[in-house]
Amino acid sequence: MSTSTAKDRIDAVEEPLPEEEYRDRLRDLPPSAKLVAKVLETDAPLSQGQLAEESLLPDRTVRYALNRLEDVGLVGSRYSFRDARKQVYFLNH
Repeated sequence: MSTSTAKDRIDAVEEPLPEEEYRDRLRDLPPSAKLVAKVLETDAPLSQGQLAEESLLPDRTVRYALNRLEDVGLVGSRYSFRDARKQVYFLNH
């Protein structure tokens, strides 16, 4: 039986990655994921549409990049405070 609390799990998720580990996870990703990560480094949180605008990538490519970044734990999302119908993305770094 686990003794971790919900707060412990949240703290573990929110703890930033060391720079070296962040770069190692990013290294094997496609160029589109690297570009989306770079955009999120300078402007976050952003919606998928905003990421497409800023990166000049098609919406489908941004979605693919976000999925790849989520798969390796580099990006997180939450609902937008301005428009609860949209999700915004940010780096877990």
